[in-house]
Amino acid sequence: MTVHVIGAGVAGLAAALTLARAGRRVVVHEASPGAGGRARALPDGTDNGTHALLGANRAALAFLRDIGALEGWVEPEPAGLPVLDLANHAARRVALAPLGWLRAAMRPAGMDAGGFLALMRLALPGLGLGGRDRSVEQAFARHPVLLRALVEPLTVAALNTPVAEASASLLGLVLRRLGAPGAARLLVARRGLGPDLVAPALATIGAHGGAMRFGSRLRGLLRADGRVAALDFGETAQRLAADDQVVLALPPWEALRLLPDIPAPTTHAPILNVHFAREEEAGDVRFIGLLGGLAQWVLVRPSGVSVTVSAADDAVGLSDAEAAERIWPEVLAAAMAFRLPGEWPIRTPPARAVREKRATPRHGVGPRPAPPRRPLANLALAGDWTFPSLPATIDAAVQSGEAAALALLHPGPRA
Repeated sequence: MTVHVIGAGVAGLAAALTLARAGRRVVVHEASPGAGGRARALPDGTDNGTHALLGANRAALAFLRDIGALEGWVEPEPAGLPVLDLANHAARRVALAPLGWLRAAMRPAGMDAGGFLALMRLALPGLGLGGRDRSVEQAFARHPVLLRALVEPLTVAALNTPVAEASASLLGLVLRRLGAPGAARLLVARRGLGPDLVAPALATIGAHGGAMRFGSRLRGLLRADGRVAALDFGETAQRLAADDQVVLALPPWEALRLLPDIPAPTTHAPILNVHFAREEEAGDVRFIGLLGGLAQWVLVRPSGVSVTVSAADDAVGLSDAEAAERIWPEVLAAAMAFRLPGEWPIRTPPARAVREKRATPRHGVGPRPAPPRRPLANLALAGDWTFPSLPATIDAAVQSGEAAALALLHPGPRA
């Protein structure tokens, strides 16, 4: 028995690892030259974005532990998230966990009794929306300062959707998960996703007998009697034995190309990332939030500075030079405000922009139908989008890959 995993993004890697550890022969097919998908490492070893995890992301952290990579993820700001408001140059540290807000100095701007109650209405089932979803902007219309200082940055980071359209009920799920002890710890890869996620995942899958085939794009599925009979890779076709299985771990538009009848998101939100060259021999990893500018998150490593603009509808069309010239002064302001060590030139250093035009589904208000986990008898779906009740994150991708593997390892009624 062979399981063919189509796609080597995080969901595909999680599915492959679960299946390989269960003793299945696994072959992973990836259209691109490398693994990682939308959380990939670029050819020079840098990341395509400022990917971070929270302590609440238990599935992702367990996956890192399983591949021996957890020690590579560090907490850059244990004393609270540094946040700089570029409008008034106010710099402060903000707690991400509700218990941290007991200290006045750690509260975000606008966190008064009414704002806290508005957050709790979303986070606690039965006390908030009464089954009626609405936009985040509507939910916090009476608390504009808190919306700008905390809720909007959290929304675009977790949902990658502007607050005017983002689902308040889905944000409530994020808030609810942050309430557990340790859930708000912020973690980033010390060296990057390549060495601290992708490479150890591939090594662990290989150690369990899994094989990788890069440059292998699936052109079509040949079906017979409600099953996948063959995989069309263009010049070659992989005929499946009676007990062979398939995990389709592709982004929604690719899944729809192959399975046009499944429910899948068709609208997506972009992310713009800009990477600045800045070589330092040593230094701590830092992570800083920005308000009132183009940039939202600044990740500083000795190897360089990465900046993210989420929900980047208005910014993704900027050229590399335009994006860099607008963002570098914001990075400089953050470096000065929080006294980051090293040299910070006034002149914009060499930079490269990475655009994910379909980074995630748009997490808007309204129903989000879930596709069947096993739409064909020997095929299971994986991908963060297959859990529409969760934000499209690394954690959701891991959960989906494991769910797809379990659907094939322990097949019950198709659902």
